[in-house]
Amino acid sequence: MDNQKIYVTQSSMPPYEEYIEAIKPLWNSHWLTNMGVYHQKLETRLKEYLDVPELSLMVNGHMALELAIQAMGFPKGGEVITTPFTFISTTHAIIRNGLNPVFCDVKPEDGTIDETKIESLVTDRTVAILPVHVYGNVCNVEVIQKIAGKYGLKVIYDAAHAFGVTYKGRGIGSYGDISIFSFHATKVFNTIEGGAVAFLTPELYGKLYNLKNFGIRGEELVTEVGANAKMNEFCAIMGLCNLEYVEQVIDSRKKIYEEYENQLKNIQGIRMFEKKPDVKQNYGYFPILVEAEYPLNRNELYELLKLNGIYARKYFYPLTSDQACFKGKYCNVGLDCSRKLAEKVLVLPIYEKLKWEEMERIMKIICKV
Repeated sequence: MDNQKIYVTQSSMPPYEEYIEAIKPLWNSHWLTNMGVYHQKLETRLKEYLDVPELSLMVNGHMALELAIQAMGFPKGGEVITTPFTFISTTHAIIRNGLNPVFCDVKPEDGTIDETKIESLVTDRTVAILPVHVYGNVCNVEVIQKIAGKYGLKVIYDAAHAFGVTYKGRGIGSYGDISIFSFHATKVFNTIEGGAVAFLTPELYGKLYNLKNFGIRGEELVTEVGANAKMNEFCAIMGLCNLEYVEQVIDSRKKIYEEYENQLKNIQGIRMFEKKPDVKQNYGYFPILVEAEYPLNRNELYELLKLNGIYARKYFYPLTSDQACFKGKYCNVGLDCSRKLAEKVLVLPIYEKLKWEEMERIMKIICKV
């Protein structure tokens, strides 16, 4: 076994000297947080890059989603139709706002929420639909918006996986009422930790500002109850530096992604998700589905790779609805496709500095089986 470990991802970082030079002014200003000049600059730059009407930076993607939901002012006890095939943050953000998740099954071809099953879940308590562009696979935004319009619902997209993704020439964050992004260290674009809320109406900016900054509006004025979800200047500068290289990062990932596809497309029992037309991808993840025709099941392949120093990820397993914290509350919900995907999906290592010989190690094991 090669002793060099290969992890599922690796953080993108700018040249060391470049970041050090960029943070030097902080030692003169001593302005490290509270919406400083770099925070403001990154908000402007990201609004342009993501092609969204409005944007508010947050300390992380989870707080972006939690505060975005809170900003909508939904009545407590309302229902939010969402997907169980996602990171636990999506579900927690709903529940922590005093709302109830209503889980909708997903589609086998791309893992996104099954828009044909949403309408049957709408009740007089439904307040919103919260789909996820999982692995950067774009949801059926047209049908979802049509359903939302019919019943007067808000649409909040979890676009944590979809930084830089466009659909029909538009930034993915411009669809729905709100989209949230994560800039966690493991993402295509990172600010070490960070996130953002993209939205359509300018008046929402003030509401989000209050929620992320304790509601403070002056030295002696607090206008509403808020939290502390501000991005600091060190993270904002990391984001500004990384933004200069993000297209190179995506291009490098694309080459690796396409090589994976080329080598795996003819292996019986290994399936890949379908690509949606009119989508510019960000190649943030490379998920495969290990089907019954493959000699090993997903867990066995995961363990074999791990034995050889390759750390793939069962992403997402178990479903958020089936996690221990819910104590079996949602286990009887009909989520057949979601549960089947959760048993089959394995995300392989992908990052811009993944070496060809490292990818060959991974392929050799999968093909040899």
